[in-house]
This record gives sequence, structure tokens and C-alpha cells, in this order.
Amino acid sequence: MTILAIESSCDDSSAAVIINGKICSNIVASQAIHTKWGGVVPELASRAHQQHIVPVVAEALERAKITKNDLNAIAFTRGPGLLGSLLVGTSFAKALAMGLNIPLIDVHHMQAHVLAHFIDEPKPNFPFLCLTVSGGHTQIVFVHSPLEMEVIGETQDDAVGEAFDKTAKLLNLPYPGGPLIDKYAKEGNPERFPFPMVEMQGLNYSFSGIKTSFLYFLQKETKKNANFVEENLADICASMQATLIKILLQKLKKAAKQYKIKEIAIAGGVSANSGLRAELQKMGEAENWNVYIPAFQYCTDNAGMIAMAAHFKAEKGEFCTQDVSPLPRMAW
Repeated sequence: MTILAIESSCDDSSAAVIINGKICSNIVASQAIHTKWGGVVPELASRAHQQHIVPVVAEALERAKITKNDLNAIAFTRGPGLLGSLLVGTSFAKALAMGLNIPLIDVHHMQAHVLAHFIDEPKPNFPFLCLTVSGGHTQIVFVHSPLEMEVIGETQDDAVGEAFDKTAKLLNLPYPGGPLIDKYAKEGNPERFPFPMVEMQGLNYSFSGIKTSFLYFLQKETKKNANFVEENLADICASMQATLIKILLQKLKKAAKQYKIKEIAIAGGVSANSGLRAELQKMGEAENWNVYIPAFQYCTDNAGMIAMAAHFKAEKGEFCTQDVSPLPRMAW
């Protein structure tokens, strides 16, 4: 079974080829244009996808050493994501599948993040818990099987990735700010500045309060010293990052105990954060967990994870028809 997968949910255009469950290529074209605006501009993203999609698909086929005539199915991200961006990927996939007279496979973006763990070894055993963390999502997912997942906890307002990016913006760091927070945090003292932790009921999260608290903190300190941020940047980043990671892992630990699960994974763009990866490993050792962390290239948005999700759906014969349309708020 040879599947071409397309990912276009936000600002990365990506194509991958999977053959009998093995990723043979995974090409990603990022969009630098959004740096100028300090965040993703949906209209600019969809236009850039139109420019990138043919080249990334062509390169994915070439790297996999196949032609379009070798394909058995076309997979694509149906949602969630930006409508304009999803439309580009969906329309391209539908047209190519129709031209080749092969079936379509629609994929849920966040479920694909979870299934990125099955691209390389080691692979988690079912059932397992997966903390999915990105710019738009923060969820704890109970994974029963490749196609059966249940969200048992999620953010009630902002995603943790947004908290990282907003923190960076307040510090006048360029977009995307999350990786820069991580970079400066490595040089700082994570205990220098205490930030409040919002406690939500059950396994849910909230990050809007900590963003507001951080804004007031900066306003107060810069009134006393105009050069406060410049002189304390590493410690500020380390302290804020440590607080966000603590919030994430406390709930994950609670979920693991509640569900009596020792197989623990993380996924999504924020799972590339070195501090989170290190603290999860440390907690895993203390709690006797089997911890699974994807390779960096499969943390951020990529078609490799879409291809892996499509592989599992193809095995079960779960294809979709040509009347499929994107779902920006696609439910689990």
C-alpha cells in the first residue's frame, strides 16, 4: 500500500510518502512571511500553500523513488486548522485522487500528532496517554487503539503554545517565539521569578491567567527599571517556561494515576521544547513510566504523521468520498 499524504492545516506545507507502514519521504516547506506580522496571517498562509504544494509533492515522490502512478491512495488533513489552508490541501488531494482514480483518506490533524509515535521505534503499547501540546491545542488523550482516542482533559481557554508565543511577544522576541523562550531558558535560573499556577477541576488546563499575570509582572518591573527585560531575559524565560511545564506535567501525572497507565507520550509542536522533554523524562523515571517522545521532525506539523494515520485507516478500509470538505473545527 503506497500512500501520498498532504498536510496544510496552518503555515507549513508538507507532503510525505508511506509504503506498507514505512515513511519513505517527508518534505516540509515553512512560511517565513509570517515573521513580519508576529503571527500566522490566514490569507497569506493559504496563498503560500498554493505556491508550495506542487513542489513539495513532487519532491516527496522523487525522494521516495516513485511516480504518481505507483500511488494507491491520497491522504490529507481535513481539520482542525485554518479554513483557507485546509482548502488548498483538500482540493489538491481530491483532484489528484480523481485524476488517478484512487481513493481518498481524510485525517484528523491532532490524532495524527498522536500517531507520529508509530513512525519510529520505540512505539508505545496500547492503551497509553498522550499529552498533545501545540499552538492551538493542549489535551490529554487516552489512546485505546490507532483509531480509537478519547480526550480526557484539555485547556478551557488558551493553548500552552499560545502562552509561549504571547510571552515571547511581550518580551519583544520575534515570531515564532516559543523556540526562542526555550533557547534563552537554557541559560537562566528557573526559580528566579515565581509565577502563579491556575488550578482547574479534573484534568483540564487554563493558561489565560498566567499570561495576564506575566503582563502585569513585566509592567511592574519595567516601571522600576527600563532595562529589566534586557538584563534578566534568560531568567525570565527560564522561570516562565518552568511554570508552564509544571502545569502541564502535574495534570499528566494526575491522569496517569487516575487511569493507572504507565505508557506516557507527548506530541505536537510544543513537544519539541527541550525543557518539557527533559522534565517528562525525569518524571517518567520517578514514576516508573515508559516515556515516548517523537523525533523533532515529527513534533511540528508534517505530512509524515498524516501518512501514518492514513496507513492505519487504510488497513481498516476507512476511505472517504469526493464530496468531502474541510472542517476547521473538526471534532475528535
